[in-house]
Amino acid sequence: MYSIKEIYKIGNGPSSSHTMGPQKAAELFLKKHPDCKSFHVTLFGSLAATGKGHMTDVAILNVLQTAGEVEIEWQPKIFLPFHPNGMVFKALDSHKNIIDKWTVYSIGGGALAEENKPMESSNPIYNMHHMNEILNWCEINGKNYWEYVKDCEESDIWDYLSEIWKAMRESIKRGLDEEGVLPGPLHLRRKASTYFIRASGYKQPLQSRGLVFAYALAASEENASGGKIVTAPTCGSCGVLPAVLYHLQESRSFSDIRIFRALATAGLIGNIVKTNASISGAEVGCQGEVGVACAMASAAANQLFGGSPAQIEYAAEMGLEHHLGMTCDPVCGMVQIPCIERNAYAAARALDANIYASFSDGIHRVSFDKVVDVMKQTGHDLPSLYKETGEGGLAKDYQQM
Repeated sequence: MYSIKEIYKIGNGPSSSHTMGPQKAAELFLKKHPDCKSFHVTLFGSLAATGKGHMTDVAILNVLQTAGEVEIEWQPKIFLPFHPNGMVFKALDSHKNIIDKWTVYSIGGGALAEENKPMESSNPIYNMHHMNEILNWCEINGKNYWEYVKDCEESDIWDYLSEIWKAMRESIKRGLDEEGVLPGPLHLRRKASTYFIRASGYKQPLQSRGLVFAYALAASEENASGGKIVTAPTCGSCGVLPAVLYHLQESRSFSDIRIFRALATAGLIGNIVKTNASISGAEVGCQGEVGVACAMASAAANQLFGGSPAQIEYAAEMGLEHHLGMTCDPVCGMVQIPCIERNAYAAARALDANIYASFSDGIHRVSFDKVVDVMKQTGHDLPSLYKETGEGGLAKDYQQM
C-alpha cells in the first residue's frame, strides 16, 4: 500500500480521473518526446463518454499543444479490458508515422497505471493493507490509526498534511465568497454562500447541519468551476472530508495537530479502499467516490471525538455501507448534478455515522473489509451506463424542471 500522499493531491477540478489524470499522462508523454511536433490521443470508454463535460480534452490540449499539433479521437463505446478510463498516446513524425505509442489508464484520484502496473510516485510503504489487521495492531499496541500512519510514512508527512489542510480550508473559504452560475450548459447556480447565510438564522442543531452543507457545497462548487481543491479521495468527492473537519474545527476549536491526525486516519481509510477495491467512479460508481469520502470523514470525526479504534472502524464501515450501489450518473457529463448535492449529504451522513458509532462499544457484525469487498463486487456488477458514461440514471433524458 502506497503513501497517503497519493490519496490527497492538490490540483484543479473538475475531475481527478478525467482531468488531473489525463493532464498528468500528457505531461509524462511530452517529457518523453519533447521535440515531437504531432500527437494523436485516443480516449476510450468513460473518458470518451463524459470527457468533454469533464474538460479531458482541454487538460490534454493545454499540455501537448505547447509542442505541436494534437488530434483527439473519442471512442466511448470501446472499453479497454484493464480499466474504463483508457488512453492511447501516439507520437508522430512529419509524415504522420508512429514514433511511439503508450497505453495508460486514469484509475481514480489522479493516479495513473499501465496494465497491471500502478505508476505511483513512491514505493509501497505499508505492510498491512486490510482494516482488520491494522485494527488488531492498534489493539495489541495500544495505539491509534494515525500512529500506524506515522510509523509507515516519512517524517515530512505532517508538513504535507499541513499543506493539504491549508488547501482544503482555502477551497471552502473561496467557495463561500463566490456567487453566480457554474460553467457549462446546466447553468447551475452556486448555493454555498446562500446556505452559509441562511444557517446563521437557525438555532442548533439546524444551524450546525446548515453550515456543514454550506462548507461541502463551497468546496464542491470550487471543484466544478475548475478551481483549486484537494482530492479526498477524488475531485468529485472533494467536499465531504473538508466540510466535516472545517466545521468541527470552527465549532469545537480542535487544534491543527488533531486535524492532521484525523486527516492521517482518513487517508488510511481511503488507501485501504483504493488498494483492495477502487475509488474510480468509472470502475465502481459513485460508491467509490462519495461513499469512500463519507467513510473517511466518518472515521476522522470519530477519532476527533475520542473514539476507540473499534469505534472508528465502525464509523467508517457505516459511512461506506450506506452508499453501497450508488451510481455515477453525472448529468451532461459534468461534476455538478448530482455530484455537488451528494457531497453535502455525505458530509451530514458522516457526522451521523460518528454519533451512531460513539453510542456503541464498537462491536458489530459486518466489518469494514467486508463492505470494501462488497463494494468492489457491486461496482463490477453495475452496467457501464451507471459508471460515469452519462448514459443512465439521472443523466438519461435529463430535462430541466
